[in-house]
Amino acid sequence: MREPIISVSGLRGIVGESLSPEIAMRYASAWAALAPPGDVVLTRDGRTSGPMLADAIRSTLAACGRSVIDAGVAATPTTGVLVRHCRAAGGIQISASHNPPQYNGLKLFSAEGRVISADAGAQVIAGYRSGHAAWVGHADLGRCQSWNDSTTAHLDLVCGLVEVDRIRRHRFRVVLDANHGAGSLLGRRLLEHLGCDVTLLGEPPDGQFEHPPEPTAENLAGVLQQIPAARADVGFCQDPDADRLAIIDEQGAWLGEEYTLALCVDHVLRDRRRGPIVTNCSTSRMSEDLAARYGVPFFRSAVGEANVTEAMRLHGAVFGGEGNGGPIDPRVGLVRDSFVGMALVLAAMAERDMKVSQLAAELPRYEIVKTKLEVPPEKVPAALAALESHFSEAAKDLLDGLRLDWPGKWLLVRASNTEPIVRAIAEAPTVAEAQSLCDEAAQVMAGALLRIGVQEI
Repeated sequence: MREPIISVSGLRGIVGESLSPEIAMRYASAWAALAPPGDVVLTRDGRTSGPMLADAIRSTLAACGRSVIDAGVAATPTTGVLVRHCRAAGGIQISASHNPPQYNGLKLFSAEGRVISADAGAQVIAGYRSGHAAWVGHADLGRCQSWNDSTTAHLDLVCGLVEVDRIRRHRFRVVLDANHGAGSLLGRRLLEHLGCDVTLLGEPPDGQFEHPPEPTAENLAGVLQQIPAARADVGFCQDPDADRLAIIDEQGAWLGEEYTLALCVDHVLRDRRRGPIVTNCSTSRMSEDLAARYGVPFFRSAVGEANVTEAMRLHGAVFGGEGNGGPIDPRVGLVRDSFVGMALVLAAMAERDMKVSQLAAELPRYEIVKTKLEVPPEKVPAALAALESHFSEAAKDLLDGLRLDWPGKWLLVRASNTEPIVRAIAEAPTVAEAQSLCDEAAQVMAGALLRIGVQEI
């Protein structure tokens, strides 16, 4: 059995290759030994391997003396809401997010209803590596109860962000592509509650994805044409656990995931809810420009939801998120939330009586290019040092990997937290400029690695 990909907030792997019931049990028991006393919320997205892993984790938690609140299929942001709603000690979401169907994983939540901190995650990893589990005797075994209404508490919080009646008066036509993930459950209920005429693609949350699950332009090619065909005002596309949202405009043009956060930030700040904004260092500078436009502080965090939410807490942010389509509104919870994104975009359309394409056209305009490079982990520092020397005129930031900034453009090169690769991300006024930065970075790193004896990149 190969080792799964483990980060401070969870793990993921290929079922039967790098993820087995035994691995899931070891990881769950390590978390149970460190979490505060109390019940544990257990949820999963619609993947076919979810019930098998849920059975293993449920038994593990009971054997560790933990009672389980099993909410079945639910979105990842819903898990965070349920943890707080049930006053639980924490939660475990079984999901591999946007990864292909053969993957699954575990994401850990604290009692605050957000992904566990980096320090707590490091302790869980150490416990997992040690293989120690605090099993209890028969008199102390935990019990399991089913939670049959996973969506109401979350629905109420999201609807509290917007003027529901104003949205209802517009009777928006919406296409929601849930792609057989967990988002269909609250997605349909939310949109219908907001008075929308809903066309839901991939409604049963059974994991039978109709296209690759990451909501990119390439993967959504078959969905784009369905928006104008349905005469819809907007198309919303979720990943399998519904913490990410991509947007398609009324003409069938892919706005993408980066625009999700920027549209939400603009609406929140325009609505006079002024305060700090936080994004990670790989997110489009659209949100930074919007913060400057509205005269509020802007802060960057390292990549990763746990880092963004910790920075939001530290700076008292009114809004934040990641450019992968993950808006975070602390009024609902410190979790990336596609439902927050849908509600705020519809609210902006209703309040300004504008099409989503018109809202997007008002935003600062940049083009972002994201590439992947094969660099041996032990050689990453040398590769980054070569980049820093080559681009010596740029402002550098070592918060997470190496970020280089110039007026109107930037480049970030960092090792992935979830894949054995290095990501090079660039943003500039044009695609050609952004691509040129990524290409130049790849050439510089290739030369550096050849000089130290690595033959390929």
